[in-house]
Amino acid sequence: MVNSSSSELPRRVVVLGTGGTIAGRAASSGDNIGYTAAQVGVADLLGGIEAPDGVTLEAEQVAQVDSKDMSFAIWQQLARRCAHWLAQADVAGVVITHGTDTIEETAFFLHSVLVPSKPVVLTCAMRPATALSPDGPQNVRDAISVAATRGAHGVTVVCAGAIHAGVDIQKVHTYRLDAFASGDAGPVGYVEEGEVRLVRSWPQGGTLPVVKLFGATEVQWPRVEIVMSHAGASGAVIEALLQAGGVDPLRGLVLAATGNGTLHHALEAAALKARDAGIEVLRATRCSSGRILPKAGDPLRDAGSLTPAKARIALMLELLG
Repeated sequence: MVNSSSSELPRRVVVLGTGGTIAGRAASSGDNIGYTAAQVGVADLLGGIEAPDGVTLEAEQVAQVDSKDMSFAIWQQLARRCAHWLAQADVAGVVITHGTDTIEETAFFLHSVLVPSKPVVLTCAMRPATALSPDGPQNVRDAISVAATRGAHGVTVVCAGAIHAGVDIQKVHTYRLDAFASGDAGPVGYVEEGEVRLVRSWPQGGTLPVVKLFGATEVQWPRVEIVMSHAGASGAVIEALLQAGGVDPLRGLVLAATGNGTLHHALEAAALKARDAGIEVLRATRCSSGRILPKAGDPLRDAGSLTPAKARIALMLELLG
């Protein structure tokens, strides 16, 4: 990483806090799973962490939640705050502290709505702040190094020394510190003793106008549900969703398909019925790696390499557009 010299203007890295395990507390330092998430403020998480030369840190608490409870409203506020800080000339980049459970969804969302010429770096921890050996401080330090790296841009996730693109990141383990992977794409690079080593190009951003989508008013998010295909599946869940109606009717449906986008015949029949009723339907594979390879005659469109959770976000944004 190239640091600023003393003759250059000061540079800031802004750290936005949203809660998560990284901000969690447990009754005992030996308890890494029985903690309560989102207890420590982001300013306290930065205590004792040194910024790279020529860089100052600024903290802002955007939310304080367990990431399993992440909401559309927080996503909208995060997009606004990222856009605000990235527009400041002296801000080198933004770091977001986040829980691991839905960090890949938040990262994909921000990747889709931001086109940052500066880095937006999400980071997390698998152990709470009270652990005997917490992993959060090193992850935050590494994320700050990436955010301060000249030439870095796009949305990434930094954990256990690896840099993952926001479009590729997946949580693949329930417990270990190195819990993330990027499928076929592989990591963007690594952070080694504060230095960034790239192995492929920085990710590009999305194409949606963040100012248009996330202005002063709250977005009315279209309802999109995920239904899984499996042995013995039926169309009962889709039929129930179609019948529900109400003030928040179904607008879209993502099918978590087997293999190369295949569906149980009963589920596919119900999905086609939903499509004919005006519901947007998208197939996404349950497989953790690879993509759906389309073939002639496919009755339902596919989401390529997107996971079902990411395909849901993509479809929601499409419906908003």
